[in-house]
Amino acid sequence: MRQGPGEPAHLLLEAVLSVGRELDLPQVLRRIVEAAVVVVDAEYGALGVVSEGTRLSQFLPVGVSAEQQDAIGRLPAGHGILGELIRHPRPLRLPELSEHPSSYGFPPHHPPMHSFLGVPIRVRDEVFGNLYLTEKRGGGGFDAEDETVLSTLAVAAGVAIENARLYEEARYRQRWLAAHSEIIAVLLAGSDEMRALRLIVDRALEILTADLGVVAVPEQGEKTLQVALASGVDAEAHRGLFLPRQGSFMGAALDAKEPLISLDVEHDPRITAGPPRWMGLGPAVAVPMITGERARGVLLLARLRQSAPFTELETDSLLTFAGQAALAMELADQRQDTEQLALLKDRDRIARDLHDLAIQRLFATGMTLQSAMRFVDHPEASERLLRAVDDLDETIKIIRSTIFGLRAHTSGRAGHGLRVRTVTAVEQAARPLGFTPSLHMEGLIDTDVPAEIADHVVAVLGEALSNAARHAHATAVEISLIVRGGTLSLSVTDNGVGIARGGRRSGLSNLAKRAESLDGEMTVEALDRGGTRLVWRAPLPSS
Repeated sequence: MRQGPGEPAHLLLEAVLSVGRELDLPQVLRRIVEAAVVVVDAEYGALGVVSEGTRLSQFLPVGVSAEQQDAIGRLPAGHGILGELIRHPRPLRLPELSEHPSSYGFPPHHPPMHSFLGVPIRVRDEVFGNLYLTEKRGGGGFDAEDETVLSTLAVAAGVAIENARLYEEARYRQRWLAAHSEIIAVLLAGSDEMRALRLIVDRALEILTADLGVVAVPEQGEKTLQVALASGVDAEAHRGLFLPRQGSFMGAALDAKEPLISLDVEHDPRITAGPPRWMGLGPAVAVPMITGERARGVLLLARLRQSAPFTELETDSLLTFAGQAALAMELADQRQDTEQLALLKDRDRIARDLHDLAIQRLFATGMTLQSAMRFVDHPEASERLLRAVDDLDETIKIIRSTIFGLRAHTSGRAGHGLRVRTVTAVEQAARPLGFTPSLHMEGLIDTDVPAEIADHVVAVLGEALSNAARHAHATAVEISLIVRGGTLSLSVTDNGVGIARGGRRSGLSNLAKRAESLDGEMTVEALDRGGTRLVWRAPLPSS
């Protein structure tokens, strides 16, 4: 039914007032399309938001049911007639869509459309998007009056969109400031790095309504990125994975040192290496975590496919926010350095006390026992005294080995001591594990273990801890390194999923071959209480 005299002006006024009442941007965009359909009496309408040159980042249809949308498939990206209006942002009125040279036709299951009217929406003299109206009710095509009314509505829509953007910007700023304050409080309280990173990812997911949050850090000379933290959809599939820096979306953000936005991260052209990892995800933003000139890692947020893309308005504060993640890592490193310095000073004091007090006392006790033997006539008593003197000598050797290990760490000769190398391997495993394993060492580890065997031990320990972190999902690991009776024994016990219940045997054959090359052996057993125990043994050369 055609509108009567004066009715278009009345409908336009109502539409302008309706659009202007909203401040939430998604609601404003939906109101604009609904109002446009009413004022020109069209059966179908849509608003396309333009981004990245000639592409549509959002497409909001009205008049098409959810069932029809599912049957049609993916929403248009800005080709054909839609692209014509993007390339030439001025009103376009057609009596028959199919007769225009840019018409591509419609996909299967699309409702038939003939008459067409499109006008651009400008915000601050820039094209924000376009209104598309099809199928004038009652037959016939859209006329000049419809074009004028729709163009007027587009002007009011531009003002409403700008107001909604300003409101949204203020709201985002308020939420980011609240998140900043919460994270600063956590950092000042001295919380560990992983807790601060989890809070940062959780707040970013919440503020930007993202579905997946990932933090990756450079490894292996910064040529590889390891996912240190993942939260949200399919998080388990991402945790602990390694990615090449070159040819990955997060690596591209790290090199650019600025946020990168993708409309479809699963098919992003910047991803040229590594396994497919983003199935089911669409819009994404990757932000480098920078302190000073150093990039400590990358924060990535992604939404499910068909979700709204990330906008500059949403991500303007994200670079600063990601900087707090880098600050958390920086503070954690500084705290670790401070604790390490205090530990080294304490080790030096302990080594000095052991040398100046314990060894001298033990040596004096041994001399006293030896001198007392000439007053003992009973053979069994003499034998016991000799055994006690031997035990004291062995104890002195163990203490000297311990002193050597302590002072090697302090003097910078860490690479020569197996004790220190073992401690270093355990400390490095704390980040991917999320906790520090317990460590027990016993015997003349630094003096009786040759460099070749020490290298094998460090490699075996690193692989065992990597398996516990990446495959076993353990929450506790116990390590024992014992040198006794001419044999070195390394034991790594975790409470993870276990080899027999789904744990992987990655690298275990290599560890067994290392033991066999030294005439040793390796055993792996599933524990009754859950978890796995790996024991690696090798004989030591006789002195």
